[in-house]
Amino acid sequence: MTKSIVVDIADLRVAADPEAELVTYSLGSCIGLAIWDPQSRVGGLLHYMLPDSSIARDRMSLNPAMFADTGIPLLFRTAYSRGAHKRRLVVKVAGGASMFPTDDRFDIGRQNYTALRKIFWRNNVLIQSEHVGGSISRTMRLQIGTGRVTIGNQRMKQVLI
Repeated sequence: MTKSIVVDIADLRVAADPEAELVTYSLGSCIGLAIWDPQSRVGGLLHYMLPDSSIARDRMSLNPAMFADTGIPLLFRTAYSRGAHKRRLVVKVAGGASMFPTDDRFDIGRQNYTALRKIFWRNNVLIQSEHVGGSISRTMRLQIGTGRVTIGNQRMKQVLI
C-alpha cells in the first residue's frame, strides 16, 4: 500500500521508504524538483516558489525551501545525508508556468526555471526529463521504490516524465 507524503508549497521532503510516494500540488509558476538515487532508493521532492532569497532574507532563514538558491542545495544535502550519491541521481523538473499574462520581468515561472538551470550548470547536475512552461498548474508525484515521476492535473491525463 502506497504511503502518500504531501510536500507543501515552499517545502521539501526526502524519503527512503519504498512504499512512499511524495506528492506536491499546485505547481503553477513554482518549480517541483524530484531527485532519486536508484541504488540507495532515496528520493526527494522540493516545491519552491521564488528564484532568489535575497529579496526576503527574513523568510529565507525561516523557510529555505521557499527559494531556489537555498532550497535546491538543502534538498541535495538532505538526500546525501540519507545515503544518496550525486553521480547516481536521476533529476526531474516540473512547473515554471506563466499563470497570468505578463511581460518577461514579472514571469516568475521563467525566472524560477532559469534560477534552477544556473544552479545546476554551476554544480554539473543534468536534468533527465522535465515538464515545464505553458500556462497550466501541475501535480507532481515521485514513487520512492521505483523512481517513477508522474505529472498531471484535472484537465490532463497523468504523464510519465
